[in-house]
Amino acid sequence: MNIKPLQIGDITIPIPVIQGGMGVGVSLSGLAGAVALEGGVGVISTAQIGYRDRDYDRNPIECNLRAIGEEIRKAKDMIAQGIKNGKRTGIIATNIMVATRKYEEYVKAAVEAGIDLIISGAGLPMSLPKLVEGTKTKIAPIVSSVKSAEVICKYWLKKFMRIPDMIVIEGPKAGGHLGFTKEQITEYIENDNYDEEVIRIIDYTKDFANSQNTQIPVVVAGGVYSREDLEHYLAMGANGVQMATRFVTTYECDAPMDYKQAYIDAKEEDIVIVQSPVGMPGRAILNPFMKRAKEGRIPHPTCHLCVSTCKPNETPYCITDALVNAVTGKTDEALLFCGTNAYRATKLEHVSDIMKEFAPQE
Repeated sequence: MNIKPLQIGDITIPIPVIQGGMGVGVSLSGLAGAVALEGGVGVISTAQIGYRDRDYDRNPIECNLRAIGEEIRKAKDMIAQGIKNGKRTGIIATNIMVATRKYEEYVKAAVEAGIDLIISGAGLPMSLPKLVEGTKTKIAPIVSSVKSAEVICKYWLKKFMRIPDMIVIEGPKAGGHLGFTKEQITEYIENDNYDEEVIRIIDYTKDFANSQNTQIPVVVAGGVYSREDLEHYLAMGANGVQMATRFVTTYECDAPMDYKQAYIDAKEEDIVIVQSPVGMPGRAILNPFMKRAKEGRIPHPTCHLCVSTCKPNETPYCITDALVNAVTGKTDEALLFCGTNAYRATKLEHVSDIMKEFAPQE
């Protein structure tokens, strides 16, 4: 198949692969910069990105806002060095969840740091165009249904005279929080029929873009692991894919080795749907912590002000603590988010080798 570069407005991405954003501390500047250096879109997750700051427990939001700028600048420096060395690089993006407390401040911090693209889901990013107005930052909502795509496109056009620069379709095979009910996830997985919704979203997006005499690229996420998956979605009319799980078991991923080893050791039956404390279903590796969480509430000392949907006094456990444990050597006390294909990882890889697999063949 003829694989073409991904065109996002005036930006050309040599390899049509976006590395999915993974928090907490899994996709920072190290992984994002490595993917961008190989010609893709490297994505920094802003979810509790400042967890390593010694003042984090007292001032989590301030630490997160500070870390956003620091990580973007580190990744940008990597790209600048790559360009100096003659590499044909991609770009750096951030994934910012709409449900994040102080969402607007996170977006502004990323824009001020010179981010190229903001990808935003976990809710509909209705105010995003206003927050990037007057800047060169591109914006892309994450949707899981044609209805969501239609609502965003029409609202942005009417309210802000702005349309998405790209649309990301995230399906039920993705890792982390999912934009579906448990019943929908079961139905889509058992019947293997989510492609029908993907086609509807692609068709709607193309029609909407045509009505505005422009183009809006569409990338598909959720269960993407190999070049075969890329070719599958390109044949359906998509312009690229977003992939996260495959990048976890790379040398360049910002997560520690024991986190990566949990993927390598996982069997297919170990990957389960869990109910997140923030009110959304998610996909993770079944480990001692998840088994303990089923038995009763796990107390937590302080609130880290993560997302607006969390009710600290009612949650079965603190999702921030569980995700921080995952990247600080406490995997048996952690929530290990992953996609359906995590069990396919058997060894560490280099980002460069993965990107070569997805690159256009000369």
